[in-house]
Amino acid sequence: MTERSEATRTASVPDGRTVVRALVALKLRLLRNGLRRSPGRTTVYVIGGVAGLALAAGVAVAMSALNGRYAGSGDAGVMLLGVLALGWAALPLFLFSSDESADPTRLTMLPLRPGPLLRGSLLAALIGPGPLISLVLVTGAVLAGAAGGASAAVAVPAVPLAVLCLVTLSRAVAAGNARMLSSRRGKDFAIFGGLAFALLVQVANVGSQSILGRRGGPIDLTPLKPIASVLRWIPPISAADAPRTAGEGRYGLALLQLAAAAALLALLLRWWRRSLQELMVTADSSTLEVARGVQNSRGWRFLPQGRTGAVMQRHLRYAWREPRAKAALFTSIGMTLVICVLSMVQGWASVYLLAMTGVFLGLQMLNLFGMDGSAFWMVAATLRTPADARSELRGRAYAVLSYAVPVTVVLGLVLAAVTGRWGELPSALGLALTLLGCGIALGSMFSVLAPYTMPADSNPMRNAAPGQGGLILLNQFGSMLGVTVLALPVGGYLAWALVSDGSSWPVLLVGPLYGALVATLGVRMAAGRLLERTPEILAKAIER
Repeated sequence: MTERSEATRTASVPDGRTVVRALVALKLRLLRNGLRRSPGRTTVYVIGGVAGLALAAGVAVAMSALNGRYAGSGDAGVMLLGVLALGWAALPLFLFSSDESADPTRLTMLPLRPGPLLRGSLLAALIGPGPLISLVLVTGAVLAGAAGGASAAVAVPAVPLAVLCLVTLSRAVAAGNARMLSSRRGKDFAIFGGLAFALLVQVANVGSQSILGRRGGPIDLTPLKPIASVLRWIPPISAADAPRTAGEGRYGLALLQLAAAAALLALLLRWWRRSLQELMVTADSSTLEVARGVQNSRGWRFLPQGRTGAVMQRHLRYAWREPRAKAALFTSIGMTLVICVLSMVQGWASVYLLAMTGVFLGLQMLNLFGMDGSAFWMVAATLRTPADARSELRGRAYAVLSYAVPVTVVLGLVLAAVTGRWGELPSALGLALTLLGCGIALGSMFSVLAPYTMPADSNPMRNAAPGQGGLILLNQFGSMLGVTVLALPVGGYLAWALVSDGSSWPVLLVGPLYGALVATLGVRMAAGRLLERTPEILAKAIER
């Protein structure tokens, strides 16, 4: 009986070659099926891939053109590899939930051994535009510092070794943090990490301008030398720098750089294999039953009584706990912060940048009911009178105001302190609150008149189901244009006051009053249409 059960168990486990072929075929099938969803998706994917390859080829040509013309061209190649390695390491932390092939937890119920699973996953990871673009960039970085036949000989193993290290690094990070990244906290981390990455990109942009020179000035690569002298010994960057070292006649150091990259690859493969094995045999703690106490609601006593307060509490919980709602909120704040920081660094900061906060945060009222999803039927079942509709929209508007107004005031104080233009703060604050009120009014109207379907998954990077492009454009651009038109009375007076040296202080008083009036009218008009359009909104909310 024991021999028979062992034979049955062995027969049920596929051999290594079958697993590798199946995983590679699965990756190809995922790519093909993803492109077959819609012609628009195929077009965007093809155009994006071609544009990415063209950009990478342009960078590679530019890096090779530096060789022999500027001192420190090899340092530029090292810096390019450093940025590329950082991008591959951070990629799974931001895009993990949008890449099904990077999530090994989807295979935990299959009878797979770690070895074949590792080999198949590695080969599958090498398929796609990402590794191909990286191959082009690594080649360009090598050409920036290569010199002679020795560099060419060393580049033959160095380039594929560097690319293999980059891909393995990304997958090892994804496997080692798979359960964290698939949780709600992992999605929150992706949101904050994405905003931090966007800020770093802007900082790097400013730094590159100072290095390359502005307005066609001379290229100066000497500031890169101190950083590159350290990075070139860190694998996998060391592999791409080995051809330069060999071209200088230091063959022993070149071999040492290649050996360091090979050692890193071995360690990453070992880490990846151990992570896969733990995922296959260890239970996920999130599936275990945890005793939960009744949540204390005393912290919400400051909210209004009745339906309005209940709706505020629900909306604020969404904004903090729902990944897509949190992504939308912090992306709006992050975009404003990135532009403000960039303006401060480049010297064109103004307190009137505060107006962007009013626009972006006011647009948090867009597609209010699409975020509810199938749970909107519970809201729809309680919408019986116009008063119910007004309370529902009023509660959501109050929730947006509860965080939008403090953020606007704090950012205004920061901008005034940085620029030293405290006299512009009252009028800028009044204009921002005007735009905020207009955004709430239009967001309420568009939420009722032009709702669109949210995707069924909780991926914070996806804010609409396929086929909703027209409605999204109507909501986004229509509301931004409408906010500008509605705010013209206050904005026009402010422009006149600034041009004619008139007093802009009345904007601080008139702006919030005008914004509150427009918001109130918008909410009441939207509530009047909410009851009759509830069935259509419900159909959009539950459609997947």
